[in-house]
Amino acid sequence: MTQLILASSSPFRKAILDKLNLDYQALSPDIDETRLTDESPAAYVARLARAKAAALQSHFPTALIIGSDQTAIINGETIGKPGHYDAAFQQLSDASGQKITFLTGLSLLNSHTGECETDVIPYHVYFRQLTASMIDNYLQAEQPYNCAGSFKSEGLGIALFEKLEGDDPNTLIGLPLIRLIRMLETQGLPII
Repeated sequence: MTQLILASSSPFRKAILDKLNLDYQALSPDIDETRLTDESPAAYVARLARAKAAALQSHFPTALIIGSDQTAIINGETIGKPGHYDAAFQQLSDASGQKITFLTGLSLLNSHTGECETDVIPYHVYFRQLTASMIDNYLQAEQPYNCAGSFKSEGLGIALFEKLEGDDPNTLIGLPLIRLIRMLETQGLPII
């Protein structure tokens, strides 16, 4: 059986992949995540997803390696993980009544053949009108400072939204399972 590797240290991506009941290892790839000059958000996440998978290729010469990366865009501007309360408060204030588009790059590298399939999957989040009190209460409750967009949709963050649009809700959390399943099956790894 082919070894499966998740090139990520994200507990969120691990929790999503666990849904498939597959035997896999999760390891952190050590790559430079600096965005290139004039690189579009879609090109950026696709490049990083491929780079994360490729970073572990020499360690696992006969594995299927999953790489994923995500960025968020609001009003044409890319936003990242806030890191602290003040930045998160600003992000959520800016998101109030707006749409954020999350782009998730997903790569599956067959390290034996060198074949690498990469896709970028969009997901849209429409925010309610948020008051300063709502934002503060939410941030105090979940402290989502390591999450792009300053929320956890799998938790209380759902209360911030008007609606969600996309093919797979796992995409919003960082690992598009529906697309990944198709990629794995193409490489001969049936899920069910």
